[in-house]
Amino acid sequence: MKKICDFIARWMGLIVLLTAVFAYFVPAPLAAIDTWVINPLLGLIMFGMGLTLSAKDFHVVFSRPKDVLMGCLAQFTIMPLMAWLLTKLFALPEELALGVILVGCCPGGTSSNVITYLAKGDLALSVGMTACSTLLAPLMTPFLVWFLAGTMVNVNTVGMLLSIVYVVIAPIIGGLLFQRFLPELTKKAVAYLPAFSTLMITLVAGIVVSHNADRLTAGGAIIILVVMLHNLSGYALGYGIGWLLGLASKKRTAISIEVGMQNSGLATSLAVLHFAAFPLATIPGAIFSVWHNISGALIAKLYGKFNAER
Repeated sequence: MKKICDFIARWMGLIVLLTAVFAYFVPAPLAAIDTWVINPLLGLIMFGMGLTLSAKDFHVVFSRPKDVLMGCLAQFTIMPLMAWLLTKLFALPEELALGVILVGCCPGGTSSNVITYLAKGDLALSVGMTACSTLLAPLMTPFLVWFLAGTMVNVNTVGMLLSIVYVVIAPIIGGLLFQRFLPELTKKAVAYLPAFSTLMITLVAGIVVSHNADRLTAGGAIIILVVMLHNLSGYALGYGIGWLLGLASKKRTAISIEVGMQNSGLATSLAVLHFAAFPLATIPGAIFSVWHNISGALIAKLYGKFNAER
């Protein structure tokens, strides 16, 4: 079983890609699953994140506040602004633009810690940034979406805040409590969490793609290009910020991956919950969920080779 789980975690990008392709060409099986399931699935992923967090993970926020602060500042400036810029540059329709902005305004992706580990980056900084940006998300995400997309649509900032609390913060707290009171059971479960998270992320991506297969065709190659540029610019600018600050290679790697990889599942969930009148808004999150796992696996090999030589 452990070997199977290791295989699933190692080939996360390929598994997500194959599932998305299947969901696109044969949407019926996964389309039978209603989109309301996305929220519980995201909750399970965040619960798993809570199981893996410990006091020492939050200690990095206080022991190295400059690194974490700079990383989170980059997270909530680079990706939202690049999202807005790309929607203007490519003159995207409002629905697609909203979806891209939603992705850009979300916290770091839940798989970024795994990718940072594979890239031989600063894992403690990565986990600290993920925890910090996730805790800031209930305030930052609704505000940024309102600021950047408020002229396009009516943004219910309070509703979005509560959704993030229910889907992200509450499950993480549940995981922390489970870890606190059932430590032995938690230790047994943690070894399987990377594979479990991969399967949950894959299922979320598959459900979204299957429900939007026809719209993905309508969106065309342009939205795929925008999503790819958004993700890659996050990697590049995140690394550049670390370089300008004179940070060590492993810290630059962690910031690059944290900035580039978004919690696109949360973006999809928010699009479904709060922008049902704009169904195309779910597409960028679905594409990002697939693409950033592929690019993450590739960049982990690139950074890993570079960091191993230093």
